[in-house]
Amino acid sequence: MTKVQFHHSLTDFNTFGLGATAALFASPDSTESLVSIIEEYDRPGLLSLIMGEGSNILFTKDFEGLVIKPGMKGIELMEDAGDQVLVRVGAAENWDSWVEHATGSGWFGLENLSLIPGSVGASPVQNIGAYGVEISDHFAWLEAFERAEKSMIRLDREACRFGYRSSIFREGDPGRHVITHVVFRLDCIPRLRLDYGNVKAQFKRCGERTPLALRDIIISIRNSKLPRPSEFGNAGSFFKNPVVDRTIFKCIRVEYRDIPNHPVSGNQVKIPAAWLIEQSGWKGKRIGNVGTWPMQPLVIVNYGGATGKDILEFSEQIRRDVDEKFGIHLEREVTII
Repeated sequence: MTKVQFHHSLTDFNTFGLGATAALFASPDSTESLVSIIEEYDRPGLLSLIMGEGSNILFTKDFEGLVIKPGMKGIELMEDAGDQVLVRVGAAENWDSWVEHATGSGWFGLENLSLIPGSVGASPVQNIGAYGVEISDHFAWLEAFERAEKSMIRLDREACRFGYRSSIFREGDPGRHVITHVVFRLDCIPRLRLDYGNVKAQFKRCGERTPLALRDIIISIRNSKLPRPSEFGNAGSFFKNPVVDRTIFKCIRVEYRDIPNHPVSGNQVKIPAAWLIEQSGWKGKRIGNVGTWPMQPLVIVNYGGATGKDILEFSEQIRRDVDEKFGIHLEREVTII
């Protein structure tokens, strides 16, 4: 049975590499252990935090509550219909290892999400996405412990209320559900998504037109632009790409004719946050031990010795400058503790 640890260090459990402790910490590797821990320690008023691999968290202080880091592992083929499969994956499986396993097994659809840091259990929380694909595109259902009702439940795609980097798990009480497993519906016949220009261009130059080749291209692109958390602490994209009304976009385009954009609907346009940050003078900028990554200003980096408060204040300065220059308020992808 999993034990609860007191005043447990979280330094190794966040990709910014920040020093923080949890008053209570547990990593149950089974549903039974999870239920036992919650029944014994969960109390009204007790702060709680559900963690994956800490790749989307910024600690600005210690956590005076219960941290649960689901430890359920395993990959199970539930159904093979010939053209599609259903696969159940434990919440603690590393996301990129799972994508590698799926692609190598002939289960396709997740190639564009290669090399995204984090765990499988965390992937539905913000509906992770990259290069034209989101996990909601291949999501069947998930299994979770509902703390208020103290029971295991199953939530399908509709119940999760997926949006752009959002879901039911980021609304209201974000610690209400503890995700234990995610079930994916994947294709056995490749349907490659090449919507983004740099992906399409590199794929055309590649002699091999397969999902494995696409995965290799995505990994190459990400490695060329993004720092490894093991070398420089970071949480990947710090901000969401803003979706604005087309009239706002047209006003900006009067001055910036080459502004990159992706139409979302008839009246809305998505503008890359990285472009807005760069135009506001923050690409490669560094203040003390905090800076934006020179190759990708959407990533804020701990160059060593920065505190969570240092990083938060740095990000707030970026937001103020973008707001002042473009009238666009950047939303964080990262959760602030």
